[in-house]
Formats: sequence, structure tokens, C-alpha cells
Amino acid sequence: MTVTPQDASTVILLRDNPDKPALGFEVLMVRRSSKSSFVPSAYVFPGGRVEKNDSLPRMERYCRPEDTNRAISHLENTPSANAALGILVAAIRETFEEAGLLLAYQDGGKPLSFSDEKMESRLRQYRDALNKGTVKFSQILEEGKFTLALDCLHYFSHWITPELSPMRYDARFFVATVPAGQKALPDGEEVTGHVWITPAQALEKYRSRKFYMVAPTVVTLEELSAFKTIQEVIDSTKTKNVKSVLTRLVFAENDVQEHTPDGRIFVNFVPVD
Repeated sequence: MTVTPQDASTVILLRDNPDKPALGFEVLMVRRSSKSSFVPSAYVFPGGRVEKNDSLPRMERYCRPEDTNRAISHLENTPSANAALGILVAAIRETFEEAGLLLAYQDGGKPLSFSDEKMESRLRQYRDALNKGTVKFSQILEEGKFTLALDCLHYFSHWITPELSPMRYDARFFVATVPAGQKALPDGEEVTGHVWITPAQALEKYRSRKFYMVAPTVVTLEELSAFKTIQEVIDSTKTKNVKSVLTRLVFAENDVQEHTPDGRIFVNFVPVD
């Protein structure tokens, strides 16, 4: 029986290289726990499934109307406005849960920053409580008087997990610039490590079998490696016609392969630490 894919969101966070600008921008990659039920030990971009609370009508109160309308109009084949909004909310929530980065505004439009140690400590406590299930994301936004920065999410791609997979996701990928003054911090549960790395460097680690990555991640990095600046990446999304991509699994004699519609083959392997 084929499993119906769940809606999911992924955020490709970019930053300018702070030490060697000539190498180009870097992307945040997190490593999934070896105990994870979905692609264990793989290097991925922060993200996860859309939860019921993400799509509730009340979430609109934490978004600017113009950003909500613009973003919803860009997501194809969503059954309702609330469902589309939930995909965007999940993108920001999952990034906060897994990487400790919150794409939001405060004080009437000021980007949220950790420059204030009290604010950083407060956000870390919020994130821990959210992951423990003792607080809801909407409560954090209400108490902090935060507005979700939907305008920072730029629709990049749409991937659907292969039909033979026991767990399947219908995942929208967004690119975003990392919030100034915020630092990534893996949750230690779903993701156990992180690295800022250029797309070219990540691809080299994949080819040398030091990074285990699935096809959507590899293809995304290849596409990113063609750009010189973050602005070029963002500008490319303005005219991009995003279409869903369904890969398929092929069980070969000695390995499991993931095939893309254009005929490319990616082999799953045990990463070399």
C-alpha cells in the first residue's frame, strides 16, 4: 500500500561567508540523529511536517496580511488558504525547533536579533519548551509579540518522497537569509549537529562519502552552486516556475537508489565519520 505524503516545509538558510567572502555564500546544513525514523544520519536543511496547529485560522494574526496573501498565491495545488499558510508557518516553526533560528519581527517591524543576551536566553527557553511540548508555537508568538517574517521565505522547489518509502512527505523548499544577530543551535534530538558550508564544499563531501544526503538535497546544492551571491539566489525565485518532483526508489543488488525524473541516480550509503 502506498503511503499518502504529508505536507512538509524545508528552509535553505544562507549567509555570507564571514571569514572568506571570496568563497561565496554558505548554507546551513544540519545532521539528523542516527536514531531518526526518516533519513537517519543524513545532512539536510532544517524542516519537517506541517502540523494541525500551523494551519489554524488564528495563525493569520501573527502574519502581516500582505505577506500572507503574497505567499499563498505562490504555492500551487494547495486545497485552501489555511493549508497554504500552514506550510509557511511550519517552515518558520521547524527552523526554530531544529536550528534555534526564528524568522520573525518584533517592536513594529524590527528583525528579531539575539544581540540582547536576555532575548537570546528567552528564545532558547522558548525553543526548549516547544520541543518538550509544554508550550505551543502560537503562545510563543503571542507572549513575545512576534510577527512571522513570511516575506523572508522565497519559494525554491517542491519535492515528493518516493512511493516505496514507508514515510513520505510533500515538501516545499524555501530559501532565506539567516537573521542577523542570530546563531544556529541544533536541538540535540532531531538534529545532532550543524555546519555552515558552501554548496561546492558540501557536494565534495557528498562525493567523497563524508556527507550522506538524499537526492533533493544534492540537487538543491547543485543548483545553489551556480549562483555567486545570496541576492542572485533570491532573485531567481521571482520568475521561477516551481513544479513538483517525485523521485522513485530502486532496490539494486547491493544498494538502494533514488532516481529523479530526468534519469539521474543517487545511491544511499553509510556515511564515513
